[in-house]
Amino acid sequence: MSRYTDDPVLQYHLDIRPGDVGRYVLLPGDPKRCSAIASYFENPRLVADKREYVTYTGTLDGEKVSVTSTGIGGPSTAIAVEELVACGSDTFIRIGTSGGIDPKVSSGDIVIATSAVRQEGTANEYAPLEFPATAHFEVVEALSISAQKLGLSHHIGIVQSKDSFYGQHSPERMPISTLLLEKWEAWKRLGVLASEMESATLFVVSSALRVRSGGAFLVVGNQEREKAGLSNPIVHDTEAAIKVVVEALRYLIAADRKSTSS
Repeated sequence: MSRYTDDPVLQYHLDIRPGDVGRYVLLPGDPKRCSAIASYFENPRLVADKREYVTYTGTLDGEKVSVTSTGIGGPSTAIAVEELVACGSDTFIRIGTSGGIDPKVSSGDIVIATSAVRQEGTANEYAPLEFPATAHFEVVEALSISAQKLGLSHHIGIVQSKDSFYGQHSPERMPISTLLLEKWEAWKRLGVLASEMESATLFVVSSALRVRSGGAFLVVGNQEREKAGLSNPIVHDTEAAIKVVVEALRYLIAADRKSTSS
């Protein structure tokens, strides 16, 4: 229930009500990606467009599904998940972009997150730092099967979530440069695959609300490959990542139906 509108069920930020969205929701950051993702649905329709939040709902294999943009970072992601759950959604897949950390991760690859380094602040409002930010195993499995089925180059493992884009890309000019560089080196040594800005929040909030979530990301580039003199073209086309998450939704829908009927 929204506390800030005259309509007791209208969500304050997303401008949606129960019935407007499906139980399965794809979560891009960029509002402009929503229409492209919704084009994979049957009979998609624009449900709401407010602030950074754009929502389309349609069907996929006969199941009601939605896509909602979250904007950049943890705070807006947490708001989106809270209000979507309030409207009946219970399964979320983040679809977005990332920068590679591990040199084996190349531009254009897909990274599927099993968990995320909590180098952000929003999740601290939900759980102490000792609590891990982990994706739901059923969502990870669906994404893995999807990427394999599509024959796409992909990696499965840990990602890093941060609040400051320029803290990653220009750490030397930050007042806490030493700390940022030391942590980045630690993530490299620990085999963290890529860096992005939403997964840790999504995973912890989902755990707190007892819903499922996961994420798959296009690798735009890898600054560590650049430093090492390795090939590092910049890739912005998210079509392959979109196909992975849509196929994963199909897998989850079928698996959930089978589980319900058995």
